[in-house]
Amino acid sequence: MIRAAVVLAWVIAGSSAWAHTGPQAEAARKIDYARAKATPFGKAADPARAARVVAIEMADTMRFTPSQIRVRRGDTVRFVATNSGQVMHEMVLGTLTDWKEHAEHMRQHPGMEHDEPHMLHVPPSKTAEMGWQFTRAGEFYFGCLVPGHFEAGMVGTIKVTE
Repeated sequence: MIRAAVVLAWVIAGSSAWAHTGPQAEAARKIDYARAKATPFGKAADPARAARVVAIEMADTMRFTPSQIRVRRGDTVRFVATNSGQVMHEMVLGTLTDWKEHAEHMRQHPGMEHDEPHMLHVPPSKTAEMGWQFTRAGEFYFGCLVPGHFEAGMVGTIKVTE
């Protein structure tokens, strides 16, 4: 985990335009789950149909609680992220490769705004949720990509087992 965090810190260190700060926390997410695009770490799923709920606290100490999650391949999870802090936080699912590609894309298009099904932007004292189905075994990550937050340690792991 530490090695992965160091690699990821290196990957995103060159990009200062990582904030994805849309006002999505209070608005309903409009995702067509029937057309959800598969990613290396799974695909978006209707949170109302999830068999498991995982509550995540986001804090200004730049930590997620819990920071380690275990799920089985095929599980659909409803993540309920609560920002207990005073500043914006995010929960972005992905792999190190995905985050590296995203950092490069943001360097090329620094003003780009987006809201993907694997991203939650949670204002202070608010809660947001997303549904995700883990379709492959492996180790994946969730992190806060607001500038400086990941570098301060705001990252967690998701271990998906068979």
